[in-house]
Amino acid sequence: MPRRREQVLDAAIEVMATEGLRGLTFQAVDKAASVPAGTASNSFRTRNALLLGIVTHLVDLDERDWRAVGGILQPTTPEALIETMSGVIRHALGPGRSRTTARYALFLEAATNPDLRAPLTAARQTITTWITPWLQSLGSPAPAAHCHILLDHTDGAILHQITWPDPDYNPTPGIRALVTGLLGHP
Repeated sequence: MPRRREQVLDAAIEVMATEGLRGLTFQAVDKAASVPAGTASNSFRTRNALLLGIVTHLVDLDERDWRAVGGILQPTTPEALIETMSGVIRHALGPGRSRTTARYALFLEAATNPDLRAPLTAARQTITTWITPWLQSLGSPAPAAHCHILLDHTDGAILHQITWPDPDYNPTPGIRALVTGLLGHP
């Protein structure tokens, strides 16, 4: 991806994070990216093309982060899984907060924009292909179903903290209770 295009997409994510989808205009993106007027619209001819570009960019960035947080390295103990998932939540609420906010706006947009649904679904499927084997290796009797439960909890915890931030929030106790309950042992 050429640097200018990436610069525009990074700016678009920031605009979505601070102004929401209503604030996502080509002009706002150009301004946020500090590029000449018309750069965003030249790179993405329609708003839908810009949204799809943002989704693709987020997926790439998220995969990079999952790898950095240990997303590809299989946790070998329940405690390692708890720490990995807690780390994902901390990252989403900390350094990844703008991307998280933009991602949730895209989730809601996907409810009425089927073009966004496919790439978002594929991204979630990639994550499930990593986590399901982890749960299986840790003894889950239903790893695919438990993976969905774990991801649903993670998404819900992140959404609640984005919407109603608690400065003292610690994701580990909730993840620990869920993982130990799913695996059937403390």
